[in-house]
Amino acid sequence: MEKNYQHRAHSLFQDQKIGWPLLNANWHRLKDAREKRFEFDGFSIHVQYNPGRITSSAARTDKASIRNRNCFLCMKHRPEEQAHLLFGADFELLCNPFPIFREHFTIAKTSHTPQVIDPEFDNFIELSKALPDFVVFYNAAACGASAPDHMHFQAGNRGFVPIEEEIDVLKEKYGEILDSSGSSIVMALDDGLRRFLILDSEDKGWLANKFSIILQFTRELVNGEEPMLNIFVYYEDGRWQILVFPRDKHRPWQLFEEGERNILLSPASVDMGGTLITPLEKDFNKISREDIIDIFSQVSISGERFDRLKKFMQTYTE
Repeated sequence: MEKNYQHRAHSLFQDQKIGWPLLNANWHRLKDAREKRFEFDGFSIHVQYNPGRITSSAARTDKASIRNRNCFLCMKHRPEEQAHLLFGADFELLCNPFPIFREHFTIAKTSHTPQVIDPEFDNFIELSKALPDFVVFYNAAACGASAPDHMHFQAGNRGFVPIEEEIDVLKEKYGEILDSSGSSIVMALDDGLRRFLILDSEDKGWLANKFSIILQFTRELVNGEEPMLNIFVYYEDGRWQILVFPRDKHRPWQLFEEGERNILLSPASVDMGGTLITPLEKDFNKISREDIIDIFSQVSISGERFDRLKKFMQTYTE
């Protein structure tokens, strides 16, 4: 069934490239995207110049702006050309008209409900099982979601985000096992730029339990609101690997500066995974290793909070 759904997703994207001029034009611009690479200790950070992403990177997501615009993920406000593929009863797979990946999907809930991961965690990991050639990811409302008022995930081809290829090295070099049960593992990693957790298991119930513990802690940091999280999930060989990046800040100070100090960069999951998306050529040309270190130091969870999260996880060790 999973392979059949994935085949239907591939077919949808091919059909939409033909029938939707906006997607077709932005997809063709991807071949002109430029990239440069910065090496760190055991991993790399890529910077991509992708002018087609200006709409997403510069999106205003404050409450007033959200109230004053139509929701572009609701069916009644979508372009006529935008087709969909149902996933279960509650989600629709849509081609993203401003792609980062060669095939880039947004998977939106059929009803207009806020971007909240907890009740949709099962759909999140089942979606990755149905799309094993893709990484499925979630941007919380306050750290990367351009539609914080409408529940959605995204998916893109595997192999694009550097952390996917580097994760085994990162585990070996920086990993700290917090919990294990049989072949299921919770691991914490701090690579000097990012602090994150890995949940690795073939047991959905075990994953849901461990993820609920992360949510419990991170909710307390924001007084019960939806926590600041970027999340990746991969499904391969009968098991899931989930990468959870807790955040301290939505956007770095560079985004709000004027003149030479300005860098239009609003980190979300893809950026935390190692590919920074810059829609302006000036930013692509000037961004430096020092800028990258500074930006990650602002948006990643602090070392003190991460240590508290690790201890919190360990109190629930089975």
